Amino acid sequence: MTNHNHDNHEPVIAGDDPSDIEGQLITEALQALLIRKGLLSAGETTLEIQKIESPGTHLGAKIVARAWTDEHYKQRLLENGKDGAAELGIKIGEAQLEVVENTPDIHNLVVCTLCSCYPRSILGQPPSWYVNKAYRARAVREPAAVLYEFGLELSDAQRIRVHDSNADLRFLVLPQRPNNTDHLSEDELMTLVTRDSMIGVAVVKSTDAQ
Repeated sequence: MTNHNHDNHEPVIAGDDPSDIEGQLITEALQALLIRKGLLSAGETTLEIQKIESPGTHLGAKIVARAWTDEHYKQRLLENGKDGAAELGIKIGEAQLEVVENTPDIHNLVVCTLCSCYPRSILGQPPSWYVNKAYRARAVREPAAVLYEFGLELSDAQRIRVHDSNADLRFLVLPQRPNNTDHLSEDELMTLVTRDSMIGVAVVKSTDAQ
């Protein structure tokens, strides 16, 4: 997967989309107006933002690390992601969660072609490129080229499966456990798992490779 033509499409990782900037300005103006009219305080705004952004990748990483170390748990997780997360005391705020496993033959990639549906309850806020129009369009049309731009070049033996999130269903990629990590504890494995690997634009590397 080395021959990718990058001349005829919009790059996935680019500067701010003008529409995103406009939306941010409108949001900030509305927030300032509500504060000025006494309908909302700056402190309340800060607390709400912190509440929204408080879930982070550590929750997704916890799920991944447990699946790596407990085969029975992994099977239950793959059967029902929401129930699997609940076993670890993690509440999935979205309607349903499907966990898709990377293997030597299959690599999974997650996108939301309509908007920005994303498992925020376990991964926090989505990265800016995830909501970028170029990523949303090209991840489905030319996933290998998109992954190449993220620095991920798969072997010819791996097929790419693209999963389109929606309001009722979100996806979490279960990355392959890297080699030479048998000696690591579950907590140590968690530190290897990245947000991008749980979306599918990266793979998890061992401590030796980092």
